[in-house]
Amino acid sequence: MNGTPATRNGAAPWEELVTAALLGTDRRPPAAAAGREAPLALLDAAAVATVRRRAGLRPGRAARRPEPAPEDPRPALPAAAARRLAALLADRSGGVGGGRRGSSPDLMELLPQWLAAAGAHGYAAPAQTLPALLDAARGRTDLRPAALAFAGPRALWLARLNPDWRFALRAAPGGGAALPDAGDGEAVRRLWQEGLFAERVALLGALRAGTPAVARELLEGTWSTERAEDRLMFLDSLRAGLSAEDEPFLEQALGDRSRNVRATAAELLSSLPGSALAGRMAGRAAACVAVDRTAASPTLVVEAPHECDPGMERDGVAAKPPTGRGERSWWLAQLVEATPLGTWPGRLGGRTPEQIVALPVADGWQGELHAAWCRAAVRQRDAEWSRVLLGSPSAPEAGGPGAVSLAERAKLLAALDAGERAEWVAGFIATHGLSEAFQLLGVCAVPWAAPLGRAVVDALDIARDAGSYPWSFSGVMGLAERCLDPAEATRLDGLLAIPDEREDASPGAGGYWAEAFQRLVTTLRLRAAMAGELAPDGTPGPSGT
Repeated sequence: MNGTPATRNGAAPWEELVTAALLGTDRRPPAAAAGREAPLALLDAAAVATVRRRAGLRPGRAARRPEPAPEDPRPALPAAAARRLAALLADRSGGVGGGRRGSSPDLMELLPQWLAAAGAHGYAAPAQTLPALLDAARGRTDLRPAALAFAGPRALWLARLNPDWRFALRAAPGGGAALPDAGDGEAVRRLWQEGLFAERVALLGALRAGTPAVARELLEGTWSTERAEDRLMFLDSLRAGLSAEDEPFLEQALGDRSRNVRATAAELLSSLPGSALAGRMAGRAAACVAVDRTAASPTLVVEAPHECDPGMERDGVAAKPPTGRGERSWWLAQLVEATPLGTWPGRLGGRTPEQIVALPVADGWQGELHAAWCRAAVRQRDAEWSRVLLGSPSAPEAGGPGAVSLAERAKLLAALDAGERAEWVAGFIATHGLSEAFQLLGVCAVPWAAPLGRAVVDALDIARDAGSYPWSFSGVMGLAERCLDPAEATRLDGLLAIPDEREDASPGAGGYWAEAFQRLVTTLRLRAAMAGELAPDGTPGPSGT
């Protein structure tokens, strides 16, 4: 065989075939060529060797069969709703691409609402939809909480079998592992001592929801041995069920070696109006703000701190200001923000919050002082102060007495109840139109209350009649499709016709507006149908879907 070592049954070793293929048959002709074209002989020899190699393999040990999927005890989804879910999941395009969207509803944008409504009814996801649900949640992180809650335990079982769905295990509390019952003290302690970080976070969160003292005691027991980044995450979980009973532990955390841990502990303590830290902050802030009664009319005067002493730093005041910010104003803002708002009426002559905010502030300190009160109202979720600092929705300026941006106004609105919030935003839209209202609409409860829904529809109608550029309202139109009460559909029928275009209108604007209103009406009616399909008696529930 031309000097090539003989092999068992005349077959060339696999390594020789590989070497001949790498070097080329001109440089290393295969031994089995025997007058045939070398490349063909090499391929034939490789084919024979492959068959022999495979035939000679011993079968591997069978893999362990997976455990059966867990049962989902929730009631089955009604048949009509199951068909609707399949249609929503099949529309994976997320609507039409760029440009005009046409008059067809965007089904993928309705999926979050459908999932929320199905979850509220307590239905189980049909088994055949679980792969599509997991794929949809993988592509859109905003869908994950509702999709995984609706998909239930079987989705986590599937996620363990497919690497593409492992995100579901990370998103589930404790990585999808079952948490011990709060009453099983031994199992709780064992998981806390031996569990993975995600499992420990999930355990702490679950305990805070029902037995907050038990969660705090677990954390106290291992606090000194935890890593700084873990201490921060664990401390943040105390927001749930925060009470005066947590104060001693949080006071201890004020001396932590991690600045971020100290700052979080201080923030939590300042959220407890009766805490010692809140009292210390109130004393410092009250020393900085007073009423000057010698002026022609009562005026607030501000004397900002001249230093940030160690006590202030321990209580969470950051000594170094951001770039471009003065030190004294930075320290003052932090003190006022952490002071219970109930401090100020007694400190400032028994005045109400409305009277306090209306007082002039000397030496240009008004913006700084009011902005700090805004942040305090948001942190303490104080509706009275939020209402005063918001001011009238018809005020000509973009911000209220204390809010310097619409984003801050949106945060203040969150402290009001849903009805008052909707009424305020409706008044804002009636005065300022829709161009500035997008952020404010985002904090309103869904479905929008009737006054707010009417204000939005009327403003869209006014914008259309004014010949406004239609695409600038596409964001509000999208919100309206998801948030308007479906009952508003009948009021929109008069807006479906293509209007006569004004000479100064954008070309084709009338057709766009007609399409947009048609899509809005169709979407609202579809949402009403979806709600009826999910309701056990066939009528829409209070969520409005």
